Amino acid sequence: QVQLVESGGGLVQPGGSLRLSCAASGSIFSIYAMAWFRQAPGKERDFVAAISWSSGNTRYADSVKGRFTISRDNAKNTVYLQMNSLKPEDTAVYYCNRVRPDLSSIVVIGSWGQGTQVTVSS
Repeated sequence: QVQLVESGGGLVQPGGSLRLSCAASGSIFSIYAMAWFRQAPGKERDFVAAISWSSGNTRYADSVKGRFTISRDNAKNTVYLQMNSLKPEDTAVYYCNRVRPDLSSIVVIGSWGQGTQVTVSS
């Protein structure tokens, strides 16, 4: 069972940047596609970005294209989300999870972690 621990959230002003990390336990991390999701208060959990096991393929939600970048380091069992030009509407709890290899349809196949809170406010 792969366990995921998200970190790097915090309070940032509009226009600022944050880098989230998702550390995974287990030696088989590198074979999985990974994705970031977010859930704002009172809303459903939404897809943000995904990356293939080899980093050769990525996909982003329209709302974050050009501002967020997903990456991974398989040697460190970690996936990252670099968030730039943050907006108040990016405020949410951010989660990572394993997804099916076909990124044309994002299907979660793992268990959820605790997430990390991102608050964008002046």
